[in-house]
Amino acid sequence: MSTKILVVFYSMYGHIYQMANAVAAGAREVSGSEVTLMQVRELVPEDALVKSGAAAARRAFAHIPVASPDDLAAADAIIFGTPTRFGNMCAQQRNFLAQPGGLWMSGALIGKVGSVFTSTATQHGGQETTITSFHSTLLHQGMIIVGVPYSEQRLLNMAEITGGTPYGASTLAAADGSRQPSENELAIARFQGRHVAQIAARLKGA
Repeated sequence: MSTKILVVFYSMYGHIYQMANAVAAGAREVSGSEVTLMQVRELVPEDALVKSGAAAARRAFAHIPVASPDDLAAADAIIFGTPTRFGNMCAQQRNFLAQPGGLWMSGALIGKVGSVFTSTATQHGGQETTITSFHSTLLHQGMIIVGVPYSEQRLLNMAEITGGTPYGASTLAAADGSRQPSENELAIARFQGRHVAQIAARLKGA
């Protein structure tokens, strides 16, 4: 019996896409996991994306299908990825999460595992508030929240500047987007995907 893991992300310059791939890779390490990677719909006009340089970056993951609320209902665990916007999730994720009202009415997401990862421009740019405020929506849907426990020793890495929180994996992009996810950050993301998949499998088999 397979465990269906859905990774749903929004990425503008590719940082969250890289983290999403790492999360998915970790989830695939768990036997029986069926992992799907999807993105949420873009809301920014194409001309604005071109001017900001995001259009070129987004071509790297243009092949990833766009998620719908029905995709959430079909999953056993959902891992959401979002960049930070002033300490909260981005508008694209908020727009997506405002759509599944029918799932809330029917209780379709109750008991499913939910988890979140993020990126910020700076070390203290809202990584933890973005993830924990995201959790509020998952709790309203009745989901079981899973983070990154300190058994992941990379959370304790003090030898370098790095993302990674007990609430979920994270990366630092720099104000101009020039910094790419480090190996430490990607390893934490892989741990998160694996940890979520393991818990989802246990719950499904209980």
